[in-house]
Amino acid sequence: MSDRTGTRPRRSGRRRRDNRVAYGFLAPWIVGMLVFTVGPILASLYLSFTDYTLLSPPEWLGMENYQRMLEDSRLHKSLLVTFQYVFVSVPLQLVLALALALLLNRGVRGLAIYRSVYYLPSLLAGSVSIAILWRQIFGSEGLINQLLARVGIEGVSWVSHPDFALGTLVVLNAWTFGAPMVIFLAGLRQIPVTYYEAASVDGAGRVSQFFRITIPLLTPIIFFNLILQMIGAFQSFTQAFVVSGGSGGPADSTLLYTLYLYERGFGSFEMGYASAMAWTLLVIIAVLTGVNFLFAKRWVFYGD
Repeated sequence: MSDRTGTRPRRSGRRRRDNRVAYGFLAPWIVGMLVFTVGPILASLYLSFTDYTLLSPPEWLGMENYQRMLEDSRLHKSLLVTFQYVFVSVPLQLVLALALALLLNRGVRGLAIYRSVYYLPSLLAGSVSIAILWRQIFGSEGLINQLLARVGIEGVSWVSHPDFALGTLVVLNAWTFGAPMVIFLAGLRQIPVTYYEAASVDGAGRVSQFFRITIPLLTPIIFFNLILQMIGAFQSFTQAFVVSGGSGGPADSTLLYTLYLYERGFGSFEMGYASAMAWTLLVIIAVLTGVNFLFAKRWVFYGD
């Protein structure tokens, strides 16, 4: 009995030392998390209830910033533009990503090279240089209009026309299909070949196999990509800022919510109002994500 009771204090002491060592290694991350993430989040929540201009101490306003948002017609316009941008560009992006993943999954030679090349747009599309290039491509004398001129069609300045400017941003976001494509490709590789062989024996064609085997088994991956790309689309900023010159024009047709938030916060120094807008965006994303999870039970099928 003495040996057993003697080993227990030693084991507990060793566990405490191991825990202290573990917390020591985790300390830099914990401090960074508190100082650079949790701290600013709580600070912005407080500032959303204040009048803060960076030049003077914040003054408590209560719910005034949020009430003001209900009467801000430009904010309502930015929400409409953002919802149009998200609900059009994200499905288009996922369709392109899945189509290319299916193509690459057929055993193309040099798969690693193609996969890297197609992934590059996802790495570069958020950069200022690509946004500038996109503005030149869709300009009045850009590549698109040059190609149209060769077939006798007179183009317009796509980025300067209220009816087409948002469409250029949608195409740019859809072009960043690399990340979801790689995830789709990994999901396709996990589908057992025996399912397709059995379906072929039963006389099912490729279209039938796609809708009855590929899509149902791929729904968890589709759902995962949908959530990630939706959140990313709501946070899009650089493309709209560069293409519109920071104004959201023409006629506020490219005024994404984040661009208007930037304009209020860093253009007019209304940091309190901008903080309220940021928290409203967080609520919108959280609600839409929750709705997606709620309806996922009806169309997402897991192996178990």
